[in-house]
Amino acid sequence: MKKTLVSALTTALVVGAASTTFAAANPFSDVPADHWAYDAVSQLAADGVIEGYGDTTFRGNQNITRYEMAQMIAKAMAKTDVSAADKALIDKLAAEFSDELNNLGVRVSNLERNADMVKWNGKAEYTYYSHRDKDANTKTNDDQLLFRLEPSAEVNSHWHVNARLDASTDLAKDSADANSEHGKHSKQDTHVTLKRVWAQGNYGNFQVKLGKFAQIDNDSIFDTSFSGAEVQFGNKVTFTAGAGRQNMDVKDDSDFTGEFDFKTKDGLSSDKKANYQYAGLGYGDGKFVGGVDYHHLNADSFNYAVDKGAKANVEDNANIWLAKAAYRFDKTNALNGFYANNTSADDFDKAWSAQYSYKGAEAENKGTWGAWAAYRYLGQNTDLFSTFDVIRASQKGWEVGTNYAPFKNVVATLRYGNGKNLLTDNKIENLFGRIEMFF
Repeated sequence: MKKTLVSALTTALVVGAASTTFAAANPFSDVPADHWAYDAVSQLAADGVIEGYGDTTFRGNQNITRYEMAQMIAKAMAKTDVSAADKALIDKLAAEFSDELNNLGVRVSNLERNADMVKWNGKAEYTYYSHRDKDANTKTNDDQLLFRLEPSAEVNSHWHVNARLDASTDLAKDSADANSEHGKHSKQDTHVTLKRVWAQGNYGNFQVKLGKFAQIDNDSIFDTSFSGAEVQFGNKVTFTAGAGRQNMDVKDDSDFTGEFDFKTKDGLSSDKKANYQYAGLGYGDGKFVGGVDYHHLNADSFNYAVDKGAKANVEDNANIWLAKAAYRFDKTNALNGFYANNTSADDFDKAWSAQYSYKGAEAENKGTWGAWAAYRYLGQNTDLFSTFDVIRASQKGWEVGTNYAPFKNVVATLRYGNGKNLLTDNKIENLFGRIEMFF
């Protein structure tokens, strides 16, 4: 039965043996019927690593040869989505039939290269948060589960295609929170959502991106993605420019802080997509990284949040300038910060942050940990797509946090924020916890 199974598999995996001459003394000698390789190949077939004919059956009754066995091993070696046990079997087979595999020459190299052309990374993530307005005596609690896949495919030596797919669920209801019943910042989607997809070309010190991807300053006030194009030049000193369309609808894009709405001049609802351009000049050399960036958004129109008693600020534009810097003193101590200003807004037009960090958890190194303390002022008319969790857009205050890697590829994070709401001056207190499992 084993010989029947394996000979059928051979037919499905042959890659042109008739046209190639091999140097082995006798590459066509049969593998003995009691050889351990039959059990190994049978196990790989049962696990779906090696497949049969197109109709999913295995047939044939010819003896298997060492060359045919090598063909199957080469095919199995080309696969990356195998278990650790199957990978060990493949490695053992490869060692046993190394001479035959060497005789395959370029053919095996090509199979391995094709397998490496598509890589998959991702994570599973559990998050808990509690947002509290102490003066109003209100709070919003939620726990969320996210599954993320990030494939990257090589097109040629210069171009890659990348993507991000997300799916999340509200654990309190074991379903989507499409109506944001746990607060307007808790919208979730149980469907798999294509959050990003772009083609990227790298030519020395020149890079181009086309599609939907993260723009500059995604570590502060633009933690989102936009649809368009970006070019970047330089090495230590870089110039980056991008243009496209930005989704600004809080009901359709949970990245948007949603602290102000969009209205046309007559007060009717408008298209909540903004024309978007940005440019930035950056520098990085060893311990210091810094940059100055500019973002311009145009829509009809922004209805900016205003201070108590202030005149309504309705504008077609957002013009945001941002300066940022980070300095690492040594392996354990670092400072980073930014300052941003929306010159088109009358109120809440500034956002800034200063943070000291000590060490930091490294997912690949079990037992590593870090801690930080920060003060943040996040005016909601500038911090449009905030990346911060416990001092959020429209708030100011202190944040302290820590992270730890209890196991390899697992990171736990805790954050605590205490401050005030910029619009109401109410005291706020926020908690955040997250466990991430990377693969």
